[in-house]
Amino acid sequence: MSVIRVALIQSDLVWQDSAANRNALEQQIQTHKGAQLFLLPEMFNTGFSMDSTRIAETMEGLTVQWMQQQAKHTGAAICGSAAIAEQGHIFNRLLFVTPDGAVQCYDKRHLFRMGAEQQHYQAGSERVIVSYLGFRFCLQVCYDLRFPVFARNQQDYDVLIYVANWPQPRRQVWRTLLQARAIENQAYVLGCNRVGTDGNALNYSGDSMVINYLGQIQTELPAGQSGVLMAELDLDALQQFKQKFPAYLDADPFVLTPSF
Repeated sequence: MSVIRVALIQSDLVWQDSAANRNALEQQIQTHKGAQLFLLPEMFNTGFSMDSTRIAETMEGLTVQWMQQQAKHTGAAICGSAAIAEQGHIFNRLLFVTPDGAVQCYDKRHLFRMGAEQQHYQAGSERVIVSYLGFRFCLQVCYDLRFPVFARNQQDYDVLIYVANWPQPRRQVWRTLLQARAIENQAYVLGCNRVGTDGNALNYSGDSMVINYLGQIQTELPAGQSGVLMAELDLDALQQFKQKFPAYLDADPFVLTPSF
């Protein structure tokens, strides 16, 4: 498939209320059934809470079940992160759920120490690439955006996904780095962020956007407004551009250390 339709849901989140957030997001999903991939913000069911033991669910819990139900009902993949408890640890886990019920996972590698995230969650250790409808998606979460080596395209993906709870005071950093990741990796970038105010009185402007492989903002939502951002990604166009401008052939080789 050369073209995929994506929908980024820029939503306010009810603090630590999973049921309320699932219900609100379900309404958005049900009214945009033309999408083939839905993106939800980081910790879409609770907000970016450090009360990890209270909010964490298991992979058999209601949130993962809900994602599977939504994917099956809409025939689209659903992608968003939640606090997941597993083997004595709690992860900020990005879940990519396909209509057949399969769940692929990426555990956030870079934990936001300025918010003490590393004291409440276990860092992930591996990059994860998901293949879906002919596209290869590299899964990343929020603070990962600041670390370009971990996201470097080794010609193993076509689209970078960032889901986030990225506060309004640093919105220019968010916007700038999303475009930088697209340019340096010659890939589409999807940045899905929340709006509203969380339980720690932090404000979020959203600035959700789709950026093409040239680093151009293809489409974006107005700052501070809830809504659904729809866009089409064209794999043939990406591949043709890389054939004409193969900068990746001159990239410096590197190997991620075993700590990753």
